[in-house]
Amino acid sequence: MVQLRLPPNSRIQKGKTYPSPTKGPRMKVFQIYRYDPDSQENPRWDIYEINLDECGPMVLDALIKIKNEVDTTLTFRRSCREGICGSCAMNIDGTNTLACIKHIDECKSDIKVTPLPHLYVIKDLIPDLSFAYSQYDSIKPWLQSSEDPPPDKERLQSKEERAKLDGLWECILCFCCSTSCPSYWWNGDKYLGPATLLQSYRWIADSRDEATGERLDNLEDPFKLYRCHTIMNCTKTCPKDLNPAKAIGEIKKKMVERVG
Repeated sequence: MVQLRLPPNSRIQKGKTYPSPTKGPRMKVFQIYRYDPDSQENPRWDIYEINLDECGPMVLDALIKIKNEVDTTLTFRRSCREGICGSCAMNIDGTNTLACIKHIDECKSDIKVTPLPHLYVIKDLIPDLSFAYSQYDSIKPWLQSSEDPPPDKERLQSKEERAKLDGLWECILCFCCSTSCPSYWWNGDKYLGPATLLQSYRWIADSRDEATGERLDNLEDPFKLYRCHTIMNCTKTCPKDLNPAKAIGEIKKKMVERVG
């Protein structure tokens, strides 16, 4: 069940229906969340009927078709269309994912599309990620070293040291994992969430970084790290097939090791 952080005293109303001007054997109905704070109106569900024979195979293709040919007021983020930027993260049929890699044919019935849950909505399918990015900034997501880099070569790692970063560096900060996590829903103002914690471990695991102690000190807090209850929604929903829960577990192990 998707829970949206709605404006005060509002409920989602039934909106407009846009039938397809052409018919064919492959028709699909999209039920899309619409909200414009400037209008002072309650959020609504608008219904769009799409002829899939005139549309690309992905949900993002359908959204672009709707915006270009049916309703130019529909608002959403998109960029690379290849699953590497995270811009088009949204909730599709109850699951957080990227619209550009979600096949329409994977959705058996009418497709319901909403913004990422439990975030304030800027407009339509665009969530406000400013606080999530501020949490990401708080972990200092860059290499920290007291030594200047070599003037004529890279900072070197062994193959084994480099392998420890696999499953971490691929994160695209779409925040599908964080916004699927009940602990983040309940304590999002204090708990850093799976995306930021996975990024934190990416630097803790990096042999070239010299700030491991400082990074762990920053996470030594009742809420920043330890609100994770291993619910595993984060790992299940990650569109890049990463394992944020494992990364969080590795940070906890580091905490125990430094005490022991």
